[in-house]
Amino acid sequence: MRSIRRGDTGPAVSEIRSILVGLELLDEAEPDVFDEALETAVRAFQQNRGLGVDGMVGDETWGALDAARWRLGSRTLFHSVPDALVGEDVRALQERLLEMGYDTGRPDAVYGARTARAVAQFQREIGLVQDGSCGPQTMKALRRLGRKVVGGRPQWLREAEAFRQSGPNLVGKTIVIDPGHGGGDDTGVLVPDGPLRWNEADLVFDLASRLEGRLSAAGMRVHLTRGPSPAAPMSGAERAALANSLGADLLISLHLDGHTSDAAEGVATYHYGTGNGLSSTVGERLAALVQREIVVRAGMHDCRTHAKTWDLLRLTRMPTVRVDLGYLTSPTDRERLIDPMFREQIVEALLAAVQRMYFPVERDVPTGSIDVRQLRLALADKN
Repeated sequence: MRSIRRGDTGPAVSEIRSILVGLELLDEAEPDVFDEALETAVRAFQQNRGLGVDGMVGDETWGALDAARWRLGSRTLFHSVPDALVGEDVRALQERLLEMGYDTGRPDAVYGARTARAVAQFQREIGLVQDGSCGPQTMKALRRLGRKVVGGRPQWLREAEAFRQSGPNLVGKTIVIDPGHGGGDDTGVLVPDGPLRWNEADLVFDLASRLEGRLSAAGMRVHLTRGPSPAAPMSGAERAALANSLGADLLISLHLDGHTSDAAEGVATYHYGTGNGLSSTVGERLAALVQREIVVRAGMHDCRTHAKTWDLLRLTRMPTVRVDLGYLTSPTDRERLIDPMFREQIVEALLAAVQRMYFPVERDVPTGSIDVRQLRLALADKN
């Protein structure tokens, strides 16, 4: 859909206002115009939900608004194929079941097969009909029972333990590299620079190709989500579905940023997390390692790590990070990013971060100390 923004009018604006009034982020549903008050409410909603804060309603913000209509208990929940039920009520149910020790997987607000199995297990244990749907009787039982699991979020504990048991070697592990944008007119950030026109899609694909070669040489199975000139753009949900179908162990998404001010510069890394403190433990660690390695090895300004609920981070079943590798609109960052040798530094930093992810915490090494050239030699010695 086209982004809905300040100055727009029509039924879609009315619907947005109505939802935000229901969430108590806006005082009144009138007038039927996207005014300053509505933009402020949209920004507050985006901030609260871990979305990109731009004050406009694009596909991802609209999906989050649509999901926010629902409260747990306001409708019967069930596994629907092919169009699964999505909503904040589903997320609340998943969180409730996780707190009680049932494995729904990542609380992604999608009522999929795994959530239905967890509901059916709960129903079996309390003597209800095991139909995997959450209706009035199941809701009554959920309200009656307390938490079983204490001392941490069980889903993240499972994720961290599975990662630990996979061992420290990169050999045989699967990683998906996602060069952002690409396809049709989706070039991402586009900046004229004299007779040249630098764009995000081309630069991050070059980075992804370099990283693919280095990770493959270290023994990993590497997949890219797209080629250099895809026929059509891919959404974050489509990229997540591809990574899930490949059974990936990790996903790293590469982007560049842009800003109206050319003073904005630096690298930022994002992992899955919500405004209420819920965060992917392993994804958060990967984001921190990536951020620190790039800052130390490439000398970029540190814009820190952040929790977001973007589709790519929320819908993937493996630890996932998105890295914004500088501002193409910044003369300083752009001069670096168009230099192939600087892009090699970025790739070395990413490779070092991936290797450190698989070291046990007690065996971790200082940032910037891994000689990534030795990884390929070590693999050759083993062969």
